[in-house]
Amino acid sequence: MISAGDFRNGITIELEGNVYQIIEFQHVKPGKGAAFVRTKLKNIKSGGVVEKTFRPTEKCPQARIDRKEMQYLYEDGDLYYFMDTENFEQTMLNSEEIGDSMKFVKENEMVKMCSHNGSVFAVEPPLFVELEITDTEPGFKGDTATGATKPATVETGATVYVPLFVNQGDKIKIDTRTGEYLSRV
Repeated sequence: MISAGDFRNGITIELEGNVYQIIEFQHVKPGKGAAFVRTKLKNIKSGGVVEKTFRPTEKCPQARIDRKEMQYLYEDGDLYYFMDTENFEQTMLNSEEIGDSMKFVKENEMVKMCSHNGSVFAVEPPLFVELEITDTEPGFKGDTATGATKPATVETGATVYVPLFVNQGDKIKIDTRTGEYLSRV
């Protein structure tokens, strides 16, 4: 059990039969009346965000989230296959359970499977990936000063906005949390 006075960003709690992650919290001490904790909670299964206030002495059970490193094998239609590298068991998830998290992940890369009570609710890709550009407009000499960008398709099929000097065939580094170009490799 964790009291509302001990809330921190990133902590997961069980509330009303759902599992929530604390996105924001704020301890409020009004001039008149009792103190309270104002929070923004994200439902980890549906992704919905709710705002809720707690008294600082209220207690909630803390949810245990398991993260396991698995290897992404391949995609077959709507199904994605993963393998546990310790015991070689395979797990498959459909595209609804995965969402957008796999758009920068190549086959045979390691990802983290997040689960609560044995049911997988999210797949976390690596923070940074290096991918090759398969299609973009050609860059020209001197296209470095303006800071303008152009769309480019990477080898996984995702579209990333890159600087004008980046060409087809270049390898680039991408931040998977934001989908932004970081640098050429």
